[in-house]
Amino acid sequence: MVDNLDTRLAKLALKGDQRAFAEIVDLYKDKLFHLGYRMLSNRHEAEDVVQETFLRVYKNLDRYDPKQKFSTWIYRIATNLCIDRLRKRKPSFSLDAELNDQDNTDGYALIPGDERTPESEYMLTETQQLIHQAIDSLPDKYKTVMVLRYLQELSLQEISDVMDMPVTTIKTRVHRGREFLRKKLENKL
Repeated sequence: MVDNLDTRLAKLALKGDQRAFAEIVDLYKDKLFHLGYRMLSNRHEAEDVVQETFLRVYKNLDRYDPKQKFSTWIYRIATNLCIDRLRKRKPSFSLDAELNDQDNTDGYALIPGDERTPESEYMLTETQQLIHQAIDSLPDKYKTVMVLRYLQELSLQEISDVMDMPVTTIKTRVHRGREFLRKKLENKL
């Protein structure tokens, strides 16, 4: 039986302890934001995913099984929310086409600005930027496992639990994701 801080906090939160839930939020908000941002490449959507994850955790605490790791459960919720958003995004349209309901605006006007500060830009090396761009360009099924494996540093078993897939499938996706990355990066690094 898993009995660690997260599990104890979940049990206390289930009994109505608001401070325990606040501590869960403190423990996971940055990790979940990082996961959401890496998967969605959009700060606002990542923030929305974090909020929605905590809402679902709060509403469904009674469904949490203390026999499994709390981190796996919360990552599964966040990952599924990200995947749902990626699926909803799929319609493609030309950025050059004029939009009907807005005056002389094209698709380029809808692209969110890059909200990096000079300090954060300085901290990200050119190599890191190339790697992150390559990960961002992966097909969703590979991107999800690569983000969980290399940016969230989850084990293959934890990713298997989060995504509710066999470990063998996760290993295959990690391998193929690495191959995609190798091809994308071989001329750039």
